Amino acid sequence: MQIQFFGAARTVTGSKHLIQTNQGIQILLDCGLFQGMGKYTDSLNEDFDFLPAEIDILLLSHAHIDHCGLLPRLVANGFKGTIYCTAATMDLARILMLDSAGIQEQDALYLNKHIRPGEPLHEPLYKEEDVIQTLGLMKLIEYDEVLQIAENVQVRFTDAGHLVGSAAIHLEIEEDGKVYKISFSGDVGRYDDLLLSPPAVFPPCDYLIMESTYGNSLHKDIEPFEEAILEIIQDTCVRRGGKVIIPAFSVGRTQEVLFALNNLYNQGKLPDVPVIVDSPLALEATQVLDKHTNLYNAKVKHILRNDQDIFQFPGLRFVQHRQESMALNTNPDPMVIISSSGMAEAGRVRHHIRNNISNANSTILMVGYCETHSLAGRLKAGEKQVEIFNEFYNVLAEVRSISSMSAHGDYQDLMRFVSCQKPDTLKAIYLVHGEYETQQAFQKHLHEAGYKNVEIPAFKEIVKI
Repeated sequence: MQIQFFGAARTVTGSKHLIQTNQGIQILLDCGLFQGMGKYTDSLNEDFDFLPAEIDILLLSHAHIDHCGLLPRLVANGFKGTIYCTAATMDLARILMLDSAGIQEQDALYLNKHIRPGEPLHEPLYKEEDVIQTLGLMKLIEYDEVLQIAENVQVRFTDAGHLVGSAAIHLEIEEDGKVYKISFSGDVGRYDDLLLSPPAVFPPCDYLIMESTYGNSLHKDIEPFEEAILEIIQDTCVRRGGKVIIPAFSVGRTQEVLFALNNLYNQGKLPDVPVIVDSPLALEATQVLDKHTNLYNAKVKHILRNDQDIFQFPGLRFVQHRQESMALNTNPDPMVIISSSGMAEAGRVRHHIRNNISNANSTILMVGYCETHSLAGRLKAGEKQVEIFNEFYNVLAEVRSISSMSAHGDYQDLMRFVSCQKPDTLKAIYLVHGEYETQQAFQKHLHEAGYKNVEIPAFKEIVKI
């Protein structure tokens, strides 16, 4: 049996890990879109480096686009197997993949209007019909349900606490008279998450494929999100009369920001400043989260007894139409604008950043992980001039970051997640979904805790088990 790492290998996007048994069964863990990889992004997304038609089963950990975003391309290129995921993951993946297909088709139309004679036409990675076909291949699995998915192959999902519906995936594969237990963490959430239940304890495994995004960071060293965002809104909007621009992914992060602002409103602390969510997808995602309140933690369930809509408060407005979005850029009034994408690599937020980046009264606020090559990552790193839509802009706006908002666990959360596995029986840990230097730091933490065989696979590396 072997595992090959086709994505999220020494980087944080494009999650894709292929298990192949000696009997020829091929199981793909996630099929995510690469994001923020500079000039290599397009080629990484266009070519799988394996044959989609030969994949038998796909196990989807959760609905973030860097984990599900290439599923329709996989299907368009010949995949006809079954995709297993939770109900909430299917609901969220549907709206995310349809949104992605729409953006790609619009981008292709725009680019094809400006190509030079003789250049090939631009094609989207996939279209809406590919998404619809993908949804038809999805089969739901409940947390802790043990399911036979192929001969001598069983799977179980447990709550990963990262996003509504997110799961860690646990396989038992019988081969040559021996049972191999392989677990995949997906993305591990926090044990003190604003909305979700903590990651669940999972059964003993022989091999663990584990994310490591914040493997060298401690969120607890940073001030709580509500206090931090309140100070930023008061300073930027109330004192300076500027705008707060928040790049935030439409699914998960936007709802967490709204929940925090709703709490501030309920406490009588939120300033009387308009809060605009400029993302049609965010409205749909918020409606999906409202369907799955059973997955919230005990604190949120208690709040729901007195506040039936934890994402809605006076002064909040969702913007859907492009004309409304454009009007925000000519409105001089102070306001908070939450818009996707979280890394500012695409979407409406790039326009809002472009229109405020040279305004010293405004603030651009990062509320999650930013890949270093992305626009958000470059701003967070302190670059004084950035390129947006082929033009260069001086960074005069204040750039702030609140890392305590991350839905990814820090290294203490990750160590707590793996602590249910005994170091003397866990044969190997393969670190994925992290920058290489961060992974090396987390590898050291694991070694210090007694986990001896901790590897950091390179892109397309094969390990035999």
